[in-house]
Formats: sequence, C-alpha cells, structure tokens
Amino acid sequence: MCLTGVDYFSSLGYAPGIAFVAANVLSPLATVILVLLTLFGALPVYHRVAGESPHGQGSISMLERLLAGWKGKALVLCLLGFAATDFIITITLSAADAAAHVAQNPMAPMWMQNRMGLTMILLVLLGGVFLMGFREAIGVSVVLVIAYLVLNAIVVARGVQLLPTADFQADLHNWWRLLFEKYQSPWHMLTISVLLFPKLALGMSGFETGVAVMPLVKGSDNDDPQLPIQRIKNTRKLLVSAAIIMSIFLLATSFLTCVLIPEHEFGPNGKANGRAIAYLAQIYLGQYFELAYDISSILILWFAGASAMTGLLSLVPRYLPRFGMAPEWARATRPLVVFFTLIGIFVTWWFKADVDAQGGAYATGVLVLMTSAALACTLSVWKEHNFKRFLFLAICLVFVYTTITNCIERPEGLQIASLFILTIFLASLVSRAARATELRVQRIVFDDTAQSFIDEAKGSYMGQIRILAHRPGGTDYATKEKEARETHSIQQPEGNFIFLEVSLKDASDFMEDCLQVQGHIVDGFQVMRCSSPAIPNAIAALLLHLRDYTDTIPNAYFGWTEGNPIGYIFKYIFFGEGETAPVTREILRELEANPKRRPTIHVG
Repeated sequence: MCLTGVDYFSSLGYAPGIAFVAANVLSPLATVILVLLTLFGALPVYHRVAGESPHGQGSISMLERLLAGWKGKALVLCLLGFAATDFIITITLSAADAAAHVAQNPMAPMWMQNRMGLTMILLVLLGGVFLMGFREAIGVSVVLVIAYLVLNAIVVARGVQLLPTADFQADLHNWWRLLFEKYQSPWHMLTISVLLFPKLALGMSGFETGVAVMPLVKGSDNDDPQLPIQRIKNTRKLLVSAAIIMSIFLLATSFLTCVLIPEHEFGPNGKANGRAIAYLAQIYLGQYFELAYDISSILILWFAGASAMTGLLSLVPRYLPRFGMAPEWARATRPLVVFFTLIGIFVTWWFKADVDAQGGAYATGVLVLMTSAALACTLSVWKEHNFKRFLFLAICLVFVYTTITNCIERPEGLQIASLFILTIFLASLVSRAARATELRVQRIVFDDTAQSFIDEAKGSYMGQIRILAHRPGGTDYATKEKEARETHSIQQPEGNFIFLEVSLKDASDFMEDCLQVQGHIVDGFQVMRCSSPAIPNAIAALLLHLRDYTDTIPNAYFGWTEGNPIGYIFKYIFFGEGETAPVTREILRELEANPKRRPTIHVG
C-alpha cells in the first residue's frame, strides 16, 4: 500500500491548493464530490480490474483483450500516450511541488529560491539515479509514507484543536458568509461543485499504480497461478484502505486550508501556493515542524517521481516490442531514461515549473486512464445481463463527462497527450516496417501426422523436402501439384510435395510464441496447416526448422502474386500477407548469410 501511496498520498502536498485555485470557497464541497466519485466510482472499477489482471497488467491490457485486431492496438497506443502524460506530469509536477516546498521555506538558502532551476536540478538528479541503476525499495516507501501521513495527521489534529477557538470561529463565519454571498442556495452550490470537481481529479491518482503492484501482493500457497484468488482479495483490501485514508485526508485538508488560509496566499507568489498544508504547519506548529514537513514532502514527492519513471520504464517495453512497434533503443533502460528526462525538462520549461498550471494536464492523464478502466469493465460485464452492467455504464459515463470537461477547460493535457500519441504512432510505423523481416516465431511444434510427413520425405529415395505453398481454402491439390511439376520439371520419382497452408491470424500481433503445425491427408495428398500473424515469416521459420531437423536444404515452391508491388508492401506490414515468395526469401537472406545453408525458394 505504501508503494502505491508514494504516488497517491504525495498528491496531498498540492491537492488542497489546486482545489482552492479551481473552486475557491467551494473547494470543500467539490472535494466531497471527488471523494464520492473515488469511493463509488473509481474503487468499484479497479475492484473489477484487479480481478481480471492479477499479474499487474492493468486496464490497458483488459481493453487489448476485449478489442482484438488493429482497433485494440490503436486504442492501446492512444492510451499509452495518455499514460505517458500521466507519468511525465507526475514527475514534473512532483518535482515542481518539491521545489516550491524548498523555495518557500524561510530557512532555505537564497540559491534555492529559483523554482525553475531547482525543479530542473531535481529532474536531472532523478534521471541520474536511474542511469546509475535504480531498484525500487518497498522499505523506503514504507518509511516515507508513514512519516508523511503522520505529519499530515498532526497538522489536521492541530486544525481540529483550533475548532473551538474564537479566531477559527471567525474564519469559519467569514468562509460561510462568502459562500452564501457567491452562491444563493445549497442546490446552486451543489451544481457548481459537480461542474468544478473535474479540476480536482488529480486527487484520484494512484489506482492504476495500485493494480500495477499486484505481483508484489502476498497471496495463498493454494492460489492458482493463473487466477490467484487470495492475491486478488488482498489487492482489493489495499485499494480500499488507500482510498479511505486518502479520502479522509482530502476532506480534512481541503476544509482547513480553505477556512484558515487567506485567499491571496494561494496566488502565484503566495506562501501557500503548491504547499497549503506546509503553510498551516508553519503558522500553527512553528518553523521547525514546517522544516520537518517540507523535508518529508520533498522526499515523498521525489519518490513519487521515481515511481512514475519506473511505471514508464515498465509500461513502454511491455506493449510496443510485442506489437513490433518499438525502436531498438526502447529495449534498453538508459536511453529511455534520457528520453523521458529530456521530455520532463521540456514540460517543466513549458509550464514554468508552476504546480497549478500542470494540474489540468495531470488530471487529463489520470482521468483518461480511469475512463479506459471504466470502459473496459463495462465491456467486460455487459454480457452478464445483471445490474452490474448498468452500474459500470453509469460510472463510465461520469468519467467520460469528467474527462471531456477537463479537456475542454484545460486543453494543455490533451495537447501534451496528443504529442505523445503522435510520437508513438510515428515511431511504431517506422519500427514495424524496419522489423518486418524478423523471424518472429519463437518455436515450432509438429503434430504426429505432420512429423510423419517430414520423416517420410527425409527417408525417401532422394531425401528431398519439397514444400508447396497453397492458399488455404483451395481444394484442387491434384491440379496444383501438376502445375508445380511442369513448371519446375520435377518428375514423380524425384519425390512428392508436402502442401503447406498458412492461415492468417490477427495481423496486428507481431510475435508468435509457438507455431503449431498440423498434418492432414486430403484426397491422398499430404497437407500441413498452421496459422500465423505474418505468412512469409511463418514459412521462413518453418523452412529453417526443417533444415536444422533434417540436415538438408528444403525447397519451397510458390506462384507469383498478381498486383501492385507497392500496395503489397503496405499489405504485408499491416496485414501480414502480400507478395509472399520474395518476402520469404528476403527474410531467409537476412537470417542466413551463407547461400549454401539457405533454404531454396522457387517461383513460377
């Protein structure tokens, strides 16, 4: 829970301030709406996500499974752009807020007063830690989270002690007066709070991280590895505990900061800007306690950035290489760290290290991920024909409204996400084309019948393996064999053909873990059948396997394909088929430099 809380609880440092900037005197009521959506919206959604992704895949993986083909892949790429926005802004916003805690502490030296410079230094240091080699330490997160929550609890307790005092009652009366001066009735307040709460959505971060840490959650010795029930139950306890703790702190701190802090202190140069709770700590608990609170805040915000960087480094390689859409440098950690650090520096410069200005972008990333999770849950339960599907549909619609509202009012998050999405799509297109001639198949398994075909051909008079490519669905094997013998001048005593039919699977997939080859006897002809996302790659892998198994050079026979060769290039890259013969030969040429060891391709 503390590992999740590094990201989730650290937002307490800036959430009350951003809430007041967004909702002013309505911030406590808007926070109530936020808490209700957290407990009765986000929590049920991720309760379901935890049950369907027990190995930390998260909601993106659910959508990938539910939406097959290029639709699912395109949606995943878009969501990766928003996830990158969420994590990058987590890094930059946390660093900016840490810099604000340092710069506004009265005991900080003068050289630390420059927020922009200090934020840049923190980002570079974070990147440097990962370049040297960073290992996430759960023990460190436990210490940081417990210390931070204890200090926040002391500030809240001090605020509760002030409730009976005359000064607090005066501040409370002033807040109440301003509330009814601006808003005529409770219904008016409620309506405006509902409209304003999307701006507070950054207080809902951390749920996706809570699911991502599932592999670290203890289960039971009797758990099924594929569906560990006890681990799922314990993860749900984690999510509930974190949500309740965070909700209590959000309600308490938004109320205290709204009542006790003058409005002008939340401004760009105000002492409570980005550090409202620290401001209360200084006023009511003294400079030394404020120093301890600032140190704790800086450390947890720092570790929140580290947690976000870790999320990026695990999320990008998890999907893009598997889709064939990752450039080579995306396989290595250090180039990714440098890339994300540079992006963080640019985003910090763009937003001028302003915590409030980054709130919209942060909320956009968080809300889009939550909306995708709600959509995944809705699609998952829709066939169950019970009240759950309407519950999840309602939650999904609320998140859709919240996301759209946030994007309209604060489009910077959508702009940043669009840049990430465009970059990912362009890099994916280039990578898919560059990796098109990779073998892709990890291993090949023949059934007994197919294996007997190979063994029979190997033990025949000439010991030749002759593979005749045949389009799946065709039935006239006799005519096809006759044409092949005439075209390539192969007489009956020289050996028989083994027909090979490769059916096209989901072409949006890239890697094939195992190519299952099945043998059939059709009208007296030997036919091997398999399926793959890319036909030429499967044939090339099969030929190389036959060469190594039989210690002979197999021969494969193809017919020319009629059509535009340029069109076939794009058809092959995106749909896994096209001009099969030349592509198969090119794959073999790249994989086997020695022509004498290369399976032979015949085209007629």
